Amino acid sequence: MEVGEALPPERTLAPQFGVARMTLRRAIEEVVREGRLKRKHGAGTFVAGPKIAQGLAVTSFSEDMRQRGSVPSSRTLDAGELLAGPRLAKRLEISSGEPVLRIVRLRLADDAPMAVETLHVPGRVAPGLDGRALDDASFYELLHERHGIVLAGGVQTIEATVTDEPESEILEVALNSPAFLFERVSRARDGQVVEFVRSVYRGDRYQFRVELRPARHSTASETG
Repeated sequence: MEVGEALPPERTLAPQFGVARMTLRRAIEEVVREGRLKRKHGAGTFVAGPKIAQGLAVTSFSEDMRQRGSVPSSRTLDAGELLAGPRLAKRLEISSGEPVLRIVRLRLADDAPMAVETLHVPGRVAPGLDGRALDDASFYELLHERHGIVLAGGVQTIEATVTDEPESEILEVALNSPAFLFERVSRARDGQVVEFVRSVYRGDRYQFRVELRPARHSTASETG
């Protein structure tokens, strides 16, 4: 079956596999838990696409998706300028009251909703930047091409969460669906903070891949 295709009803599948409907229902529930099927309230059960795996590295969403064979795209949902309050100013390492560009984007992989992202950029970092410039574009690439700013690194936190009502509607998932919450502060080579971004990723389409290596340590000699 193709990704997005609806699963036939239980009354059709059970005779095909020669099992009781209760047995079939349990098997389907297990596949849903594995993320290979997904339920849509009032619509049925559908074949889910493969989860996108992300390694722990500094990459843009667009670059990350391309590396994994998916086609990235974006849709700007809201954009405007605000004055930084104390908490936002602290994250961006600017003074309270300084102008900040706020852009909310829907991030898609192969035209399917993947994440809703809220980006905050100090006004002095990228003057003239607006939401339209970021439709189907990488923020990091624009920083480099238009402003000569190269990303040096950042600090990102990741935690489990559930989608609220607006996020659920945008991401096309049920209310309180499992999700990942990313918060990242990124710096340019000169040390200045260039962004604070908050992203909520669909838990049914995203996973992390981490390569584990033995820790380097000196071996102490044993004495008897």
